[in-house]
Amino acid sequence: MPLAPLFRAVCFGDIPGWARDDHDAAFAAFRRSARHGLETPYRTGSLGVNADAFGAAFEAAERAPRAGGGRDFFERHFRPFIVAPDGDEKGFVTGFYEPEVEASPVRTARFTVPLLAVPDDLVKVDDDNRPAGFDPAFAFGRGTPGGVAEYFDRAAIEGGALGARVRPLAWLADRVDAFFIHVQGAARLVFPDGSVRRITYAAKSGHPFTGPGRVLAEIGEIRREDVTMQSIRAWFRENPGRIDEILHRNRSYIFFREAAVADPALGPVAAAKVPLTAGRSLAVDRLLHTFATPFFIDAPSLTAFGGTPFRRLMVAQDTGSAIAGPARGDLFAGSGDAAGEIAGVVRHPARFFALLPRPLVDAGAMA
Repeated sequence: MPLAPLFRAVCFGDIPGWARDDHDAAFAAFRRSARHGLETPYRTGSLGVNADAFGAAFEAAERAPRAGGGRDFFERHFRPFIVAPDGDEKGFVTGFYEPEVEASPVRTARFTVPLLAVPDDLVKVDDDNRPAGFDPAFAFGRGTPGGVAEYFDRAAIEGGALGARVRPLAWLADRVDAFFIHVQGAARLVFPDGSVRRITYAAKSGHPFTGPGRVLAEIGEIRREDVTMQSIRAWFRENPGRIDEILHRNRSYIFFREAAVADPALGPVAAAKVPLTAGRSLAVDRLLHTFATPFFIDAPSLTAFGGTPFRRLMVAQDTGSAIAGPARGDLFAGSGDAAGEIAGVVRHPARFFALLPRPLVDAGAMA
């Protein structure tokens, strides 16, 4: 499969900030993907970055020392390309994080908002069971005696449509907190006994995602350029009686599963089946890109990560329904409130430099 023409070869010296980055931090994240990729190869994205071409780099990452030599590793095993669809180098990044919130294992007078496990009638939809005329964008549906049907949407589920067919994993005190956990796809839950548990994405209703920021901008409540997670939360605090009006415009509903917090320093296990690393894991369009691809992100106007222009090597380890396009990414900021303050304000132009495996380039895949 030839590489898409949007990849244009450059030199490492052409990448702003390349020499000053902490390549060892990026290598630690890449090594986690290497271990998984050696056991279970990733799927090749439609842009032609063949997953098999990562084999040599994966094996070398397993043999390499845990610290030191990150820059040499990436320069030895990869070639840099700027991602420029139609010759346009302009990309865009947003941020995401893992919320940490108080929760209860049972419903109480304070904790009334459930986070739900996968219901027993939710089924995956593919070409084998998709009914005629069923929206091809829906990856999930409702199993019925008559076949697959559209699943209940957010308003119906919050109105009690699932009944006893679903199990609450935990209960929260705030509906807006629960909604943003749906948006982020994971959370750390702190229970009254001090224990911490994690929930992470398991499935969804299938409906398309509609962000509240977009809705509030369209109806003139928040200027589009002022939309952040913080401004959305502030609007909900000031307009508690209109929360359903806005949130129910997003028909998508997320179901979760429980997961261990094996290493508190790392984020949840995401779509690439490895735990996310704060400031080094990147969510990409998985239909286009191949997981484990390193991307150097040049976003000089973004200073939320440490107060300096964001120029950093990341690793493609997650995806999201709002992440669409070859030069579009979501930066993982970490876990907890401080990470949320960073992620919530990230909406910045950026250039994407993809590091592609040398075997792929040397084999003439650019032809």
